[in-house]
Amino acid sequence: MPIQIYNTLKRQKEEFKPLKEGHVSMYVCGPTVYNYIHIGNARPAIVFDTVRRYFEYKGFHVDYVLNFTDVDDKIIKAAKELEEEVPAVAERFIDAYLEDVGALGVKQATHNPRVMETMEDIIQFIDALVQKGYAYAVEGDVYFKPRAFEGYGKLSHQSVDELRSGARIQVGEKKEDPLDFALWKKAKDGEIAWDSPWGEGRPGWHIECSAMVKKYLGDTIDIHAGGQDLTFPHHENEIAQSEAMTGKSFARYWMHNGYINIENEKMSKSLGNFVLTRDLINQYNPQVLRFFMLSVHYRHPINFSAELLESAENSLERIKTAYSNLEHRKNSSMDLVSNQKQEDWLNKIEELKKRFEEEMDDDFNTANAISVIFDITKEANVYLQESQTSTKIIEAFQESIRDLMNVLGVTVEEEADLLDEDIEALIAERNEARKTRDFARADEIRDMLKEKGIMLEDTAQGVRWRRG
Repeated sequence: MPIQIYNTLKRQKEEFKPLKEGHVSMYVCGPTVYNYIHIGNARPAIVFDTVRRYFEYKGFHVDYVLNFTDVDDKIIKAAKELEEEVPAVAERFIDAYLEDVGALGVKQATHNPRVMETMEDIIQFIDALVQKGYAYAVEGDVYFKPRAFEGYGKLSHQSVDELRSGARIQVGEKKEDPLDFALWKKAKDGEIAWDSPWGEGRPGWHIECSAMVKKYLGDTIDIHAGGQDLTFPHHENEIAQSEAMTGKSFARYWMHNGYINIENEKMSKSLGNFVLTRDLINQYNPQVLRFFMLSVHYRHPINFSAELLESAENSLERIKTAYSNLEHRKNSSMDLVSNQKQEDWLNKIEELKKRFEEEMDDDFNTANAISVIFDITKEANVYLQESQTSTKIIEAFQESIRDLMNVLGVTVEEEADLLDEDIEALIAERNEARKTRDFARADEIRDMLKEKGIMLEDTAQGVRWRRG
């Protein structure tokens, strides 16, 4: 069965047909790094990492790009409050993001572009839109004209007039139409800025993703993904900018995950029910948090509560216990089972794996896929009641549980504790990697230690560690 994806653009499920056979190009909107991420940011990180993992499980090569917005009004405000430079604030919270999602089992992206490192490409992109007549400059600002782009509103399924009715021109804005949006913002006194054909300034929010997609993945990509709240205006504006610039379709499939509710209320700073991911990681096993996030279909809202997390923890423990029981019994198996009986059990395991794939093929339905894993563990428990067991069948059960849980990014095998000398050796390797600017390896070591319950703290006296 081919993979079916619910495409927000078409409001229906469609068969996934990649631009290039065996390859998937995928762009996910990342965080604005002015603070630690909340669990609303963690959900797309987990969801689309799982989508990536399933494509890889099916044999695809995935080019996975997740960006960081490292210059923005919120970051500038945070830098002033902290009395620090904008790049320093951004760097700290990028590190914090990678630490948090790493603990949640999120794989390193193929590329993590940043606005500050993509400035030349962004300026060239804006200039091309001005030259094509889709954008205009006024007193140091540059605005895009949605009315000039035929098809504006096709992602959010709204007409230009409907969208205009809710648009306003703010004090100080010089745009021609309330619907126009900023591509380039004139610098304010004392703010971080870059030179451009329109004077010193910095990019608007929407243009960065269009420029990054083009730079790292090309004019047209397979999948563009993010939270439901980004559908309008962010993703709508990306489509307009990119397709106006290239004259080509921007993304073939648009995926959006649902909201998170806290005790049946939508998470909101104004309601005071705002939950930081790292606070939860300090309270709960990160693997439980990930398993919980995947227990509901990604397009549906998910309700967060301590009771539901406890239920997820118990469910995950049942799977791990089944795997552990298989491991224990494997040592005493005698392989005296008849060939026919072995064949029957192996066929049953394969049928269950196919059911898992069918659920994941249906718009990555992790909730139903988890139910299939429970069915595998039930069958495994039934098999272990037999007087004679086969190592081959036990290993087949273990492999299926391990492989399918790996698609979900959850580990079922218990890892041996690291010895103190092993930890010190890894910290030394991380320090050396940072000195040589091999930040990918440094991040990998930090994430590996985090997964094993080792917390690192960078201090003026060096790196300290503790068991979490």
